[in-house]
Amino acid sequence: MTNEIELEALDLAALLCSRVCHDIISPVGAINNGLEVLDEETSEEMKSFAFDLIRKSARQASAKLQFARLAFGAAGSAGAEIDIGDAEKVARGYMEGEKAAFEWTAPRALMPKNQVKLILNLVLMAVAAVPRGGLIKVTITGEPAKPDVIFHCSGPSARIPAAFEKLIPGAIVDVNIDAHAVQPYYAGLLARTCGMTVAAVLDGTDVIITARSTAEEPVAEAEVVAEAKADAETTEANTPASTEV
Repeated sequence: MTNEIELEALDLAALLCSRVCHDIISPVGAINNGLEVLDEETSEEMKSFAFDLIRKSARQASAKLQFARLAFGAAGSAGAEIDIGDAEKVARGYMEGEKAAFEWTAPRALMPKNQVKLILNLVLMAVAAVPRGGLIKVTITGEPAKPDVIFHCSGPSARIPAAFEKLIPGAIVDVNIDAHAVQPYYAGLLARTCGMTVAAVLDGTDVIITARSTAEEPVAEAEVVAEAKADAETTEANTPASTEV
């Protein structure tokens, strides 16, 4: 049994903001560097290089902000649903700035927002699983309310992200929570909120991350009646007959 200690709301908010800032600071800094080159250089070749740097970095910053808006933001009112196609779009945009190639296979459907947020947060976990690049394949099947999500992460030095086993279930004892470690912790919060379990295993040299619904399948009424009848017959057969005196 894990000893779960929840972060204070202010601490969680601060760490998530730090995570977003960590992703955004690099492309924004590159834009600033490009502008400085334009101010100082007279060479047309250097100016062309600076413009290319600014365009590329601006695209990356925009993609990361759109991803963060859906993965961490409110994304509509309580109970809202999000088109999984929008999640695919922001995920592909985010992955353009990462080392790993990215594949996404999923039906076009509306899905509860917390499940979409969980899937996007697991994209970040998948990126952490292949730090030197490789290939991340995302497959989403099943009903939109109870999806079956699989991330197949392959590449050199693929590994289960640090402290994954502790932070996904929320066990933060003896774990230093920083802007990186808050990622699996937050993913675990989302998973528990929408009734899903998240796991990661090594499959040879690859890492497989899964997210599945924990909700039990409803039992058909006919099955309930049949089971109750069988129990009654068993009880009657095992009860000794009474003898009148």
